[in-house]
Amino acid sequence: MGIALFFGSTTGNTEDIADQIRDILGSDKVDIFNVADDSVSLMLEYSTVICGIPTWDYGELQADWEDIWEEIDALDLTGIQMAFFGCGDQIGYPEWYQDAMGLLHDKCIGLGATAIGYWPTSGYQYEESKAQTQDGSQFIGLAVDEDGQHELTDQRVSAWCQQLLAEINEV
Repeated sequence: MGIALFFGSTTGNTEDIADQIRDILGSDKVDIFNVADDSVSLMLEYSTVICGIPTWDYGELQADWEDIWEEIDALDLTGIQMAFFGCGDQIGYPEWYQDAMGLLHDKCIGLGATAIGYWPTSGYQYEESKAQTQDGSQFIGLAVDEDGQHELTDQRVSAWCQQLLAEINEV
């Protein structure tokens, strides 16, 4: 059953983070899928799924995710643990930081998935986000800003992966 990692990427940043996560968690444990090429129905074959999605422009979905957005609605994700990571620009788009990650999270949880991998909002500077918890203390997944905080990416990804491993093993 293992771990599946699905991503969509336009500039390559989200794909790079996906590769980094796979390498940290172990390439023998993680199967990686690009939503531009692989069906999201493959999620149903795994007990744990990680999804990576960048936010574009004014809180919009990345094109590859947008293309398959309605296909996700046909999935029964009950019993699947899901973690999310997003790429975004908190300086250039502070009112919509990580919105696409929040939209994907809400869709998948609405289809029965159980969320893991929440991440603190401290250390980020943004105005609004659909990817934060109601109290604003956490993102619903790992928030990566390759534009404004590239120097923190490796440390954040590594810590989040260790957190994920602990959460996956709790179940």
